[in-house]
Amino acid sequence: MPQRQYPRFKAAACHAASVFLNTSKSVDKACDWIAEAARNGASLIAFPESYVPGFPVWASVQAPILSHDFFKRLVSEAIRLGGPEISKLRMTAKAHGVVISVGITEGTEASVGCIWNSNVLIGSDGSILNHHRKLMPTFYEKLVWASGDGRGLRVVETEVGRLGMLICGENTNPLARYALIAQGEQVHISSYPPTWPTRPVADKGGYDLRRAIEIRAGGHSFEGKVFNIVASGAIDLSMRDALAHLDKAALETLEKSPRPVSMILDPTGTVISGVLSDNEGIVYADIDVATCVEPKQFHDIVGYYNRFDIFSFNVDRRPLGPVVFTDAKPDDGQAAVNGANELGLHLTPLPQSDAAE
Repeated sequence: MPQRQYPRFKAAACHAASVFLNTSKSVDKACDWIAEAARNGASLIAFPESYVPGFPVWASVQAPILSHDFFKRLVSEAIRLGGPEISKLRMTAKAHGVVISVGITEGTEASVGCIWNSNVLIGSDGSILNHHRKLMPTFYEKLVWASGDGRGLRVVETEVGRLGMLICGENTNPLARYALIAQGEQVHISSYPPTWPTRPVADKGGYDLRRAIEIRAGGHSFEGKVFNIVASGAIDLSMRDALAHLDKAALETLEKSPRPVSMILDPTGTVISGVLSDNEGIVYADIDVATCVEPKQFHDIVGYYNRFDIFSFNVDRRPLGPVVFTDAKPDDGQAAVNGANELGLHLTPLPQSDAAE
């Protein structure tokens, strides 16, 4: 049996602002940042939640009856998995020989108004390795995005190790995290928004996004004995300009709410990279997957530090859609006629050659 391989590589977390509500320019910016990170030796490059075309921050500070125009703009910029924007990202990943993770707002041909908060993992050969839709939009995100399914709760084997990914608050969900750890996850990718207000800034007790990320990132790294690449969004002029007509209180809340953080952690939960919160940039860290092994001697929650005779867990990873069509086969023509005749339609079968067409 061959010896298990433990890759060593450089990872990059992009603390990046979208070109707000502009998919084409956000993708172009991502491609530029991918090229920069690759020049600096990165083999794995992660972008924030809903990076393309930007996080719907208006939902946090404005009533939904005032937000229809923002929603329509976001829907118009939503992208498809097989669309030209993803194709461009795939070609860029292949050109630089890097693995990339990008947060997107995803649309569907089945509806003009249904969108998801999704994440796409693209391999160094340009292939789509994983496609994950956020299982449950958080709080006011439910006004924007639909609930996802279990299709993306997967760990994929790559040249930089076994990769898993979750979006924002999913990193607080112990079952989602366990589902990835139980598939041998070695490197985890966490993506977050540029801000996440929960109260007006004049109120006390608002959500400290940075501290929440630090807690959950450290927790997952420590519990799973995995590296954690944390990529969060940033606020820039394009977002401020797009939101300029919001009322004064809303703008003040957005400006003064706690910012997120981008960083990279090792399997003990220790930060091993630079840390960015207010300003855009890229943080890097050298990763040696072999260092995941020793901590597993102490607590392996998907191995001998569990009781599978006591606990059981099932994950449904079937992709869910709005409808399943079962079409008649060409030789089912008579059956269709019989069914129609029962309804009083009195059809006759087509000739076999016509029915086949």
